[in-house]
Amino acid sequence: MEMNSNRIVTFGEIMLRLATPGFQRFGQTQSFEATYGGGEANVAVSLANYGNNVEFITRLPKNDLGEACIGMLRRHGVSTEHTVRGGERIGIYFLEFGAAQRASKVIYDRSNSSFATIQPGMIDWRQVFTGADWFHWTGITPAVSQGSTEACKEAILVAREMGLTISTDLNYRAKLWKWGKNAGEVMSDLVALCDVALGNEEDAEKVFGIKAQEADVKAGKVASDQYRIVCEQLARRFPALHTIAITLRGSISASHNTWSGVLWKKGKFFTTAIFDILPIVDRVGGGDAFMGGLIHGLRKYPDEIQKALDFAAAAACLKHTIQGDFNLVTETEVENLMAGDGSGRVSR
Repeated sequence: MEMNSNRIVTFGEIMLRLATPGFQRFGQTQSFEATYGGGEANVAVSLANYGNNVEFITRLPKNDLGEACIGMLRRHGVSTEHTVRGGERIGIYFLEFGAAQRASKVIYDRSNSSFATIQPGMIDWRQVFTGADWFHWTGITPAVSQGSTEACKEAILVAREMGLTISTDLNYRAKLWKWGKNAGEVMSDLVALCDVALGNEEDAEKVFGIKAQEADVKAGKVASDQYRIVCEQLARRFPALHTIAITLRGSISASHNTWSGVLWKKGKFFTTAIFDILPIVDRVGGGDAFMGGLIHGLRKYPDEIQKALDFAAAAACLKHTIQGDFNLVTETEVENLMAGDGSGRVSR
């Protein structure tokens, strides 16, 4: 099937990521490894890797870090033509890698960032969406500030009016919802305007109070059949959603996870094989890798939903082997894993 040539647009904050080298703790390290990342940017890079025409929209400061960030996105094939400049600083997040029974830690330093101070009207969404047929945002964006919430809703309304498919990743971040409204209140209005939604095994519960009754995330019990009910309840609450996916991570330890996913589409329910991932190189961005794979799969295989879901799950599995936020794998590599080639043998 030919690749859809229409543009995909994603919108959100990209941050400077400062990670401790190796598995050092914050109190040990004397240096940090600097990269960039953020939910919607991660999705954009995945989509570009698979050959899609994709643009990432954000707001960055007019300084060298802003320039470096834009240059990095462009090197990965992501357009930044409509990114706006201004504000005081780029947001930062610090990452300490966990291992075995010690969990990873994230510390945000993003208050008053260029993106946090974005306002509606700063981006010409009609111009942005000309020639586009898909818009993606995540629950991180409205969590940042009231201004980013209003800008996101402005984008969704224009995208809906212009006939784009709209997707969201619920992406609940408890540390971010500090600006005055809670996640459920804000997200209900926005998700109601979407066509496709993704969540992890806990997002629907933490945002909307919809729980898989017999699941125990902390114990790693995330059986796929328990999440069909979650999908159905989300679909009843948000009738515009025709496709709902959930990623299922079984955390055996920080170094060893199982990974799979489920998808509900207009009453039909699909599941994937379970990947056993050991050792994990970097799990940050796993859900974004799934979302990027899912958008690509749904566009490339619109009549083969199982194949689209399998592509998403395999793509996210491979992300756990890549350092940094971005899933730097090709379509062929994902398809090889889908076909059962998970041996890791050298390709000569």
